Amino acid sequence: MSRDRAAEISRTGVTVDVGDATVRYLLYGLLPSWFVPGLADWLMHRRTRIEETTGTKESALHSLMMAEVGVPIALTLRYEVNPLLLTVQLAGAAAHEATALWDVRMATHSDREVRPIEQHIHSFLESLPFGALSALLCLHADQVKSLLRGGRGNRDAWRLVRRKPPLSRAYIAGIAAAVGTCVLLPYGEELLRCLRAARRENKRVTGDQAEWRATEGE
Repeated sequence: MSRDRAAEISRTGVTVDVGDATVRYLLYGLLPSWFVPGLADWLMHRRTRIEETTGTKESALHSLMMAEVGVPIALTLRYEVNPLLLTVQLAGAAAHEATALWDVRMATHSDREVRPIEQHIHSFLESLPFGALSALLCLHADQVKSLLRGGRGNRDAWRLVRRKPPLSRAYIAGIAAAVGTCVLLPYGEELLRCLRAARRENKRVTGDQAEWRATEGE
């Protein structure tokens, strides 16, 4: 430990690097916790039988929102934060908020009951990405300034740069497993369920139309 660092600890009493602690919180606290409300939201859709109300349209919006958050997260886990990555993160957050508003509007104007607990779950799904992005902006204030300058003077501003050091393979594998279990599997099942219900409804309507035409022809 350097003398300057030791003197700072003696003066302030702070023994933990705030930046390192924030990164650990993002990786091992906030990101894993995002899967919990996502899975809870899927359960609410299932309880209110989404396939019989808004159906495929709303389920497709859910998949879109997962992509709007998931792509920036995947890039951040693999690459250094720079103006390019910040642009992707900010665009993803803005798109996610717009799609979330569209999703809620669609659900509340349909026959599907959006219960208070589901609305409360939505608040977590919106606030967690915002909290993560806010923390990243604070951790990388130099890159925020570079972005505001259009990346001038930063030769790596507009290209993806691998993280140094990279995150461990065990961590990446764990996050990938959580994404598959808590996001891809349940929301894929939801979309498939909605598509099957839509096909059944189309067959029923087609059958009714054929029966009506046969009746008219008699």
